[in-house]
Amino acid sequence: MFKTRTLVLCLLAVHGVGGEANFNPLQHSGPASPYFDAPSQDGIPTETPPGCRVDQAAYILRHGSRYPEPGSFQGWVNLFNKFQNASYTARGPLAFIPSWVPPVDDLPHEPPFLTSTGAGEAFSLGVDLRKRYGFTKGGTDFTIWSASQQRVLDTGAYFLRGYLSQGSYNSDLSLNRGFTISLPDSVNNTFADSLTPSTSFPLYTSGDRGSAMASQFRATYLPNIARRLNQHFLDGLVLDPVDVGIMQDLCGFSAEINGDTRFCNIFEPSEWLDYEYAHDLNYYYGSGPGNPFSATVGFPWVKAITDIFVAGPGRSPTGASATPPPLMMGFTHDNNLPPIISALGVWNTSKPRGAPIYPLSPTTPNPERMFRSSFLVAFRGYVALERLACDNTGPAQEVKHVAGTAASDKGNKPSHFVRIRVDNAPVPIPGCTDGPGATCSLSAFVKHVNTQGRVAGDFVDRCGLSGVPGATSRLQFLTNQPMPASVIPLPS
Repeated sequence: MFKTRTLVLCLLAVHGVGGEANFNPLQHSGPASPYFDAPSQDGIPTETPPGCRVDQAAYILRHGSRYPEPGSFQGWVNLFNKFQNASYTARGPLAFIPSWVPPVDDLPHEPPFLTSTGAGEAFSLGVDLRKRYGFTKGGTDFTIWSASQQRVLDTGAYFLRGYLSQGSYNSDLSLNRGFTISLPDSVNNTFADSLTPSTSFPLYTSGDRGSAMASQFRATYLPNIARRLNQHFLDGLVLDPVDVGIMQDLCGFSAEINGDTRFCNIFEPSEWLDYEYAHDLNYYYGSGPGNPFSATVGFPWVKAITDIFVAGPGRSPTGASATPPPLMMGFTHDNNLPPIISALGVWNTSKPRGAPIYPLSPTTPNPERMFRSSFLVAFRGYVALERLACDNTGPAQEVKHVAGTAASDKGNKPSHFVRIRVDNAPVPIPGCTDGPGATCSLSAFVKHVNTQGRVAGDFVDRCGLSGVPGATSRLQFLTNQPMPASVIPLPS
């Protein structure tokens, strides 16, 4: 077992949790964080264990870094107008305020689309996964699945370019190898067979206490920050708690839009940890384990991937009409990731020194909690499941080759294991870490998923959708032949 409390605390200190060493606000900005690899909170090495190879993998991820939503951008405009319509003297770390302008310079075309940082994040993931897994040979077609909002489709397109290292061939479409199956986004008629299933769940929002919990916690620290920052203004400008919240949001967004980190530098590490915890509360109670319907929403994806892993590479689960590729990529939005965490039963069970951490307190952050929004829903954040084929004898130290014969490992009978990754960091499956690199045997993982399914309940039943035409509790788009109109070639 890799997890030790001392190691966890050391890792978190490096990333700024519980100390100021190497503190980086962009790794504690929740959904405003540009992508970064999350730390291995359990001390599990991120490399594939020796003697193992990944033969199937499934990713569900948020789109890359974007410009603000229109409502958020209006808050930036209001803050800018407040700065410009007052007479004052700004000092010290706030001396840049009089010349600051919102980092959006093409209002009709930018919000809420992908930024160049987001495009780079997606391209980089494509490059990384092509090299990590080696699934796709040159000349092989590759298909991904995406929700249909433009920033999500664009994230998929840039991923394909990085993964396939090719452009778009407009003169001869037969040369295109990357394809996107576009699924309806945020509609209420696709039910569990969707990358945005919560929108088909009428009761889901009744369990959403996230916004209220976050607001309750923000009221405990934002006024204090406002009082501290107001000491840097003379003669006429007074910040209020709403202004401070917007300024903290601008740290991550400005950094990813145009590289401006001045808003990052005006807050103390403790203030960033409070900001992060407010986001933790929002996601934990809004779409994560604190929402009683979260696991129900996330389970269909987990179950579908589990069935595909049981069938194995190049095979289809019972009843499927298509064989999925060994790498299954689903592109969606931030609020569709916490339900996967809930369905898997992780980040909601640790009890150090006998004191329960969960459910999260709306007033008192526990620094030893595992659920952290910055480590999950940062831009391009993801949850991934990997199926590993492991040779129990370990990697060969000596191999004899006979001239004129091809190397073969047909004599090996690998065992199969499953690993969870969240923003690259391995996350142990509760009660099942006896495999290489704290992985879980495939058979034990299936039992774990079946247990989680009983906890989650049936999607249609829990949603109150019995009798609704077309209502389904199964996610099938990965193993069904798509309608031709839904397949989009890699765009120019």
